[in-house]
Amino acid sequence: MKGHLILVGLPGSGKSTVGPLVAAALGCAFLDFDVEIERREGSSVQEIFAAKGEAHFREIERALTMELKAAPPMVLAPGGGWITSSGNLELLSPPATSLYLSVSPGVALSRMGEAAAARPLLTGAAPLAALQRLLEQREQLYLQANHTLSTDLLAPPDVAVRIIELAGAGNRD
Repeated sequence: MKGHLILVGLPGSGKSTVGPLVAAALGCAFLDFDVEIERREGSSVQEIFAAKGEAHFREIERALTMELKAAPPMVLAPGGGWITSSGNLELLSPPATSLYLSVSPGVALSRMGEAAAARPLLTGAAPLAALQRLLEQREQLYLQANHTLSTDLLAPPDVAVRIIELAGAGNRD
């Protein structure tokens, strides 16, 4: 792997689930941005959003992204909104390879289950409608990734195998 492998997509697309599987298979580290930010801040993502707002959270994501420019290649799982901050993807690419894990909002919500309530942008009475709005707002950004993989009908180990195949191809779909 010449650079990072960046998994992008909606919450519930499988980034945090398949990322560790891919990293283990490739013999590199895995970094979940939300977990790392929570560790550094001593607060949950939900608490950060509530206390300091989304803009502050995006600043923290950006700082972490800048740090990763100098880090050895690893599998990265930024939050679903990371791609909305202009220039984040370009900071790491090239040499990073990005992969959009495409998922329908209904499948994403089903995968998250009760954990969806802890997602700051999905709180409220209509999380499915919120996910649909996020997809409409972000899909063109997600499609800037080097590769796209639909995860709706695949189990996590199968998604991991496909990611490794696509990342190994090294060419743009």
